[in-house]
Amino acid sequence: MTTLMQTDLDLLSQRVERAAAVIQQLKDERAAMERERDSARSRLQDVEQRVQGHDVPAMIAELNQLRKEQREWQAERREVAGRVETLLKKLEGLDG
Repeated sequence: MTTLMQTDLDLLSQRVERAAAVIQQLKDERAAMERERDSARSRLQDVEQRVQGHDVPAMIAELNQLRKEQREWQAERREVAGRVETLLKKLEGLDG
């Protein structure tokens, strides 16, 4: 065998090894993605079972109402905190 043929065979061997490594990596990634898909499918089935029998539009409306109330409570809380801070400043002024 000539040196040129040996070099060509060595290059081909390296390419085959790299291709085999890439194929193995792709197989591993595919297996991981399949596990992730199966997990997502299972979670979706769980959610679907919990939602069955419930009026989803009513639940969404209730959720929106609760979010609105939460924003109102937060605004009221900030207002009360501001009033308390003002009163504390006035008390500090009396003590000073």
